[in-house]
Amino acid sequence: MQQPITIGDFENKELHNLINKYHFKLNILADYKTIPASFWGDPEAGLIGKTIFVKKITPLHSFFHEFSHLICMTENRRINLTKDAKSDDDEESAVCYLQILLADYLIGVSPNLLMKDMDDWGYSFRLGSTQAWFQNDSCDSRKWLQKENILDEKGNITWVLRT
Repeated sequence: MQQPITIGDFENKELHNLINKYHFKLNILADYKTIPASFWGDPEAGLIGKTIFVKKITPLHSFFHEFSHLICMTENRRINLTKDAKSDDDEESAVCYLQILLADYLIGVSPNLLMKDMDDWGYSFRLGSTQAWFQNDSCDSRKWLQKENILDEKGNITWVLRT
């Protein structure tokens, strides 16, 4: 197992440019600080309101997962959010789908690299791997994202939040 891609592998500006497309905030903490509101515990990303908390050692897949939760939840849930996105199974799957698509928007990352990190971390899909799920069993997730206008009819990111 190789080391996961981390937040520290990227320029802060590149990460902020991506998250600013949705008007969210990214708080990159010093490595000695504890990440607040991390569902899985440090060094995994944490969520409070529209802010994602990370460290340089936070795995990129964790950042993308929490970022995708913010995009996929309703505004009321975003405003009142602390730690737990409280998503149902359909939304959780859509979050996983979206985080894979977002990997194309950072230089040096690809969906395949992100899916490898997801597998190494322990994401679990019926078909045995993230890539097998994404390629063969994720059409419901794509449709969910399209229904919520997060993806367009061709499957491209719209840069619009779920309302």
